[in-house]
Amino acid sequence: MTACTCILVIAVPALASAAWVMTPAAAQAGELAGVVELFTSQGCSSCPPADAELVRLTEEGEVLTLSYHVDYWNYLGWPDTLSSRANTERQYGYASTLKRNNVYTPQAVINGQDHVNGADGPAIDAMVDSLASSGGGLPVAVSAEMDADGLRISVAKGEGKADIVVVYFDDVTTVKITRGENAGRSVTYRHSVQDIGTVGMWSGEAVTLNLPASVMSAHPGRGCAVLLQQVGKDGAPGRILGAAVIEPQEPA
Repeated sequence: MTACTCILVIAVPALASAAWVMTPAAAQAGELAGVVELFTSQGCSSCPPADAELVRLTEEGEVLTLSYHVDYWNYLGWPDTLSSRANTERQYGYASTLKRNNVYTPQAVINGQDHVNGADGPAIDAMVDSLASSGGGLPVAVSAEMDADGLRISVAKGEGKADIVVVYFDDVTTVKITRGENAGRSVTYRHSVQDIGTVGMWSGEAVTLNLPASVMSAHPGRGCAVLLQQVGKDGAPGRILGAAVIEPQEPA
């Protein structure tokens, strides 16, 4: 595989299950300009610049960032230590939604509506701004809050129907890559997705969900993102209408 953007011809999607734990914290509710989902791989030589862009976006804090490590480049000599089939299937689903016949890394999907090369920071920023100014931002307020009893998710009134999706991620992971296209590099990843699942549905009316701590205890120390996301007839992920995030907290 060359150093150019890595492209793969694709198939069809599916989603995984989820659970959660974390100490009490407040979410960034109603303050997000957009959602940037990066599809990346430790085995792709084009990806480290995109991973660095996601670090920048995460630290700036204006958008919700999520990094999905795909598994279809694992045969190149370095199995991505953060990759999963579920992450790959989510990218396949977006390809169906965006009417593409291939997937590639690094790909940044913005608000579930459009995509750009994940290494092109100015293009990502411009798309976030463009969607927000043209009505393609996050119109529905979503909040999430942890307390001793668990995670409370609140979704405001709005228009349309969507799933309430919870995504669990590791905050910071640094990997020393010893084989493959990125051999010799040490790369830091932010918000690497470890699990994702649907916890409820929204039909336009305000709704509050309470996930007990016992249900969420499978993900100690991880962050939690909540996406209000439309879904296609084939189950493919669609437009994101709202989002909130709770960053990982140190144990009390």
